[in-house]
Amino acid sequence: MFKRIMVPVDMATADTLTHAVDVAADLAKHYGATLGLISVSGGLQGRVSHSHERYGEKLADFAAEMGARNDIEIGSRNISVPDPSVEVDQVLLEQIEAQEVDLVVIASHQPNWTDIFVNSHGGRLARRAPVSVFVVRAGG
Repeated sequence: MFKRIMVPVDMATADTLTHAVDVAADLAKHYGATLGLISVSGGLQGRVSHSHERYGEKLADFAAEMGARNDIEIGSRNISVPDPSVEVDQVLLEQIEAQEVDLVVIASHQPNWTDIFVNSHGGRLARRAPVSVFVVRAGG
């Protein structure tokens, strides 16, 4: 059913992503799909690292850690852009097509009143993506 699964991640919130990556790993094992983490970074990366290269290394380390936890190989790709907050949605849509992804598993916060005015990345991606998007709430 699924051949390529992508999990968008923000390494600044890596501690909240475990459940979504676990879900994606379970689906990848079930369907025999490849699994990759993708991050869109840039601008002032000081919260996670001081360079694009170091950010990519941290992402690869996180992918390896989650792969070991779930007994599956997990790839990683970091894409650096000038302003991630503005460009993240478009970059993810481009990567879905470029990598021939057929399922996106994305972590999201519990909805609250601010979502009326500013939608989550997961919500926007689910509306715009040409593939299925599985939005996983934090904490299970």
